[in-house]
Amino acid sequence: MRQGYTYLGAPLQIGRLTVKNRFCMAPIGGGQHHLPGGGLKNETIQYLVERAKGGFGLIFTGTIAADGTVDPYTGVGPTILQNPDAFKLTATELNERAGAYGTKIFAQITMGLGRNYPNLPAPSSVHVFRHPGEVSPELTREQIKTKIESVVKSAKIAQDSGFAGVEVHSIHWGYLLDQFALSMMNHRTDEYGGILENRLRAAKEILEGIKQECGSNYPVSMRLGLKTFVKGFEQASLTGEEEIGRTLEEGVEIAKLLESYGYDCLNVDTGIYDSFYYACPPMYMPKGYLVELAAKAKEAVNIPILAGGRMNDPDIAEAAIRDGKIDAVVLGRAALADPEYPNKVLTGHTEKIRPCIACNQGCITRLQQGKQPTCAVNPAAMREVRYALRPCVQPKKVVIVGGGVAGMEAARVAAIRGHKVTLYEKNDVLGGNLIPGGSHSFKKEVRELNAWYQNELSELPVDIHAGEAVSTEQVRSMSADVIILAAGSVPIMPPVPGIDDTKVLGCMDAFVHPEKVGQKVVVIGGGLVGCEMALDYAQEGKEVTVVEALPKILSAGIPSPIPNGQMIPDLFEHHHVTVLENHRLSAVENGRVVLSGKDQRKELDADTVVIAVGFRPAPSMAQELQGCGAVVYEIGDGQQVSTILHAVWDGYEVGNNI
Repeated sequence: MRQGYTYLGAPLQIGRLTVKNRFCMAPIGGGQHHLPGGGLKNETIQYLVERAKGGFGLIFTGTIAADGTVDPYTGVGPTILQNPDAFKLTATELNERAGAYGTKIFAQITMGLGRNYPNLPAPSSVHVFRHPGEVSPELTREQIKTKIESVVKSAKIAQDSGFAGVEVHSIHWGYLLDQFALSMMNHRTDEYGGILENRLRAAKEILEGIKQECGSNYPVSMRLGLKTFVKGFEQASLTGEEEIGRTLEEGVEIAKLLESYGYDCLNVDTGIYDSFYYACPPMYMPKGYLVELAAKAKEAVNIPILAGGRMNDPDIAEAAIRDGKIDAVVLGRAALADPEYPNKVLTGHTEKIRPCIACNQGCITRLQQGKQPTCAVNPAAMREVRYALRPCVQPKKVVIVGGGVAGMEAARVAAIRGHKVTLYEKNDVLGGNLIPGGSHSFKKEVRELNAWYQNELSELPVDIHAGEAVSTEQVRSMSADVIILAAGSVPIMPPVPGIDDTKVLGCMDAFVHPEKVGQKVVVIGGGLVGCEMALDYAQEGKEVTVVEALPKILSAGIPSPIPNGQMIPDLFEHHHVTVLENHRLSAVENGRVVLSGKDQRKELDADTVVIAVGFRPAPSMAQELQGCGAVVYEIGDGQQVSTILHAVWDGYEVGNNI
């Protein structure tokens, strides 16, 4: 238990608005928050109220569409203007309920998404993200004026609905206003193109219109990307060199201009879709990377700088505010993982924070796939109404076999609901594949997740038997009402000559015994496990080669989230990792790695060969348990090898419904 986050707990002043602390919740999502006919869903209201109850001083809604005429398809659901009465009715309820906790909410209103998605207009005809050969239709001057007017009208409705302010979406992530501001995407020759002030004209006219309609004291924020980290369309710049988008110097200049226009605060981050690992950073990005960039903006302006992007470390956030580098911290994915993040920090219980693991699986990936975004480690996020934990009607005797993440989640949920839970784990400690999976230097959050589960289980009436393997006969004799099998998965070893060579290690053996891994490493398998192992070895200074049978790494199995899939190849290039695609392991002969590919034979020297070609479910006792008198469920990798998300969600689903 730690106390002393006095700066995070101090009030924040935005214009004439006082926010109770320095914790802000980032805007997440858009269309899924709205009813088809207009207005906010009950689920959305509850989702945001839970974060208000959890202690956030300021909440930004998900993106709300304004224009529905120039963009018949908004990309983020119905507009405010489509049904103002429905929006006011539901949004008023949201603000009234959040107000009970002293929380202020800003409505984030968008001018549009532009070339980030197909068929949406942009300032100029430019390449559509991830759609080769497609270009965006170019906005006319009249269409720009229509869009600006729609944002202003929507802001007035938001004010009438009780929102404490609005945030203009946004000169960040390459959305429409960002495209206006970026010279690489804005080739206009009218008053909305050319010099920087012209490229910011739409943002200025939006602000002027809102202040005229809502009053000069009504707070208006702008989401601002300080640097884009791109060297071309669909080409990120890991180091920020070769920048053809926005330099930090231009980002700071934009901040100064926005202040001069009358914006009341700036919500800053980095990156665009083309450099998505700076926009929605995966675990490979260090926490707090944004602080020094944000500090440059803070030095240049007098309005508050709110900073988001891997800022979910309370010590980093506290120090940044204390040292005058930022004014508040903005948490998005961390707020999904644990809605009570601020309360746990400010009451000195940081060990109870359920950690975001920056996997990008449950949130941004599902959002971009058109699915309900939520959270890998918190299945109830954005689904609080229908996914709420319910006390059990009749307590049952529940036996869980397997203490990995699926088993631990099932035990946690079932025990909270009132069932009598016994958990068996054959190893001496709980965690299963979280232990090797969290061994990388950049997987601190996975280690924290394992620690969080063990801490939670220690405070619940769960009878834990670690270091105790159980047989089918033993389980049958336990007179359980429900048996949950969470045996996990085991690595696959390909049947090739020389696989038993002393140089060859299975990935689990390599995880557990890093001292066995030599200086020159060949990793067989270019999926996520193999690539992350290769990255860790390269960061340690080893000479690393990745061998992948398919034409592209990270293409087998579950698709990698865009930020993760973008960043690993760039990190490989930065750390000089050799990648051999379209090659497969044929043998290990005389201490050399023999590869085959396109009718060619290739031999590599190696001190160590690490096999990371996949996993299969561990042996199951499900069939042998038939007829034992208990209901049997099989969850996690024991059912289907997948991700932490799949394991946690399985555990939650079964634990909440027995």
